[in-house]
Amino acid sequence: MQHDQTCASGFSPADPVPQSEVNVAGLPCATVYAILFSVFCMFPCTLAAYDRITARNSSTWTVALENDLFAQTDFGYTGGMRFTWISPDLSEYRELSPEEKWYTPMVQHLPVVNKPGNLKTVSFSLIQQVYTPRNTMTSRVIDDDRPYAGITQAAIGFHSRNASRMDTLEFDLGIVGPHSCGEKIQEGIHDAFDCDMPRGWDNQLDDEPLFNLFFERKWRLAYIPLPDGMALDMIPHAGIGVGNAQTGVNIGAQARFGWNLPKDFGTYVIRPGSDSNAPLDDSDPRISRRLTPFGIHFFIGLEGFAAVWDVSLDGNIFRDSHHVEKELFVANMVAGVGMLFPRYKLTYAQVYRTRTFEGQEEGQSFGSLTLSFSF
Repeated sequence: MQHDQTCASGFSPADPVPQSEVNVAGLPCATVYAILFSVFCMFPCTLAAYDRITARNSSTWTVALENDLFAQTDFGYTGGMRFTWISPDLSEYRELSPEEKWYTPMVQHLPVVNKPGNLKTVSFSLIQQVYTPRNTMTSRVIDDDRPYAGITQAAIGFHSRNASRMDTLEFDLGIVGPHSCGEKIQEGIHDAFDCDMPRGWDNQLDDEPLFNLFFERKWRLAYIPLPDGMALDMIPHAGIGVGNAQTGVNIGAQARFGWNLPKDFGTYVIRPGSDSNAPLDDSDPRISRRLTPFGIHFFIGLEGFAAVWDVSLDGNIFRDSHHVEKELFVANMVAGVGMLFPRYKLTYAQVYRTRTFEGQEEGQSFGSLTLSFSF
């Protein structure tokens, strides 16, 4: 099917456009779509149980969507999704349901995230990210640009939180390659927005399993209350990841200012350990019985990554594949706004990412939309 625009890619057609409709009927991809659809369906179902909740007995669903269409571009990191469920506090094991008790022994025996007195929670996530070269209108391999890559991962995270610190230990298991469904998802989005179809997915990285271990610590520092419900805070973080998806370290900080700030550890781009939207205590405006359950705040952030290995740039590890020489250090500059409603937190951020590989002409921008719901 031929289209009249290229989603701001800036390239005119160089090869014949495939004359077939987007095929999304493959069994592996259909399974992924079914999971995503089920996650969306669970949101309205949870509204039935709208009793008073506390930070310790509540669960939190988070949906994060990122796409460079927000910045009118179509290259590099072109889109991502993350769906996360965070459990209630696991400290009081006797009060948990039988369905929740099966994973509590793991929490009891893990290092770092089992500090007495802290809120201890477990999270389950499904993550999907898509990467393409700048010129998607040619079917040939572009040697000096990043490879096509789709990455899909399932993650289990263990979290320990108190008023000033949050520790996250996360295990990721996934796949890079055709069965990640990156091609199908990007083509589906392009079809929905009537954009030209990318033509180089035949050159994407091959199927390969991904295993990663990630640890991150966040600090909630310099909380300064101001008159009329205004406040500001600072949330620095540092982390390390090891595995064949990504090996490296990150460090950064986020500053927030506004009315009725959420009591949590901020909002971040999609990456391991990034979901920290669950309320920290009962003074969070989303669930507080004393505060107005509404709020608005602005945030800015800066975070840097030093990667030894990145599968989206270095290519397949077990076989020869297209790859580029990555930049050792990459930075994200983030600016956004967040709004609070009863049980809900909605944020939007614009992200600028510096160049990720040698020879890249410029960095790129993309938008990040996050919605969380505690119940």
